[in-house]
Amino acid sequence: MQIFYFHTPAEMPQSLHPSAAAVIDVLRATTTIAWALHNGAEAVQAFADLNDLHTAAAAWPKSSRLLIGERGGEKLEGFDLGNSPVAVVPQIVAGKRLFMSTTNGTRALNRVRDVPLLLTSSLPNREAVVQRLHQHKPETLAIVGSGWEGSYSLEDSLAAGALVYRLVELDSTLNVLTNDEAKAALALWQQWMHDPESCLRAATHGQRLIRLGNHDADFRCCANIDRLSTVPTQGEPGVLKSA
Repeated sequence: MQIFYFHTPAEMPQSLHPSAAAVIDVLRATTTIAWALHNGAEAVQAFADLNDLHTAAAAWPKSSRLLIGERGGEKLEGFDLGNSPVAVVPQIVAGKRLFMSTTNGTRALNRVRDVPLLLTSSLPNREAVVQRLHQHKPETLAIVGSGWEGSYSLEDSLAAGALVYRLVELDSTLNVLTNDEAKAALALWQQWMHDPESCLRAATHGQRLIRLGNHDADFRCCANIDRLSTVPTQGEPGVLKSA
């Protein structure tokens, strides 16, 4: 397995056609997706474009849908929920399809939506994603960070490093870290692995969330390593279900 890590979706070259991709937006989209599906959401349908989201949502029964999303870390006007993993509780999301758009994470998903095996990864479902990848043994894995508006994000690299660390630990003979970004992410995780929440808080986006208000519960949730067995998996373009 050749492992590439890209800080942002734009950094992934058009010439690369990986057999699997794991998208990361640890603060907070991929954490929220994992928890929503764990708590019984029927699916999470991701959109980079808000007009596309509203068109698709309008075709879905109102009683069976929720609009979920943010821009700049704050809930979108008229949406049911923002982008908090602690808000997608069973009594709200069970049986519902979540139509989701975020500043960064849904754009990353859109970039790799044609990859044969597309998963989303976060710290809480890291081990479950590793086991799924180990089962499928893709020839090439692209780990795609969401970044922040096209630039590097510390927290996504931390989560990428956590994924790489466990993949190599599970079977070092099958894994080759192909680019320097993957090696750097691994080193970052090795530095912060005993206190990932502090890394999330120190990151630029972590600081942004702190300025917006009290997000202590979100930080704890997003840093809770290997908590979930849910692997959000794309079955049809843009639609993620627990598989």
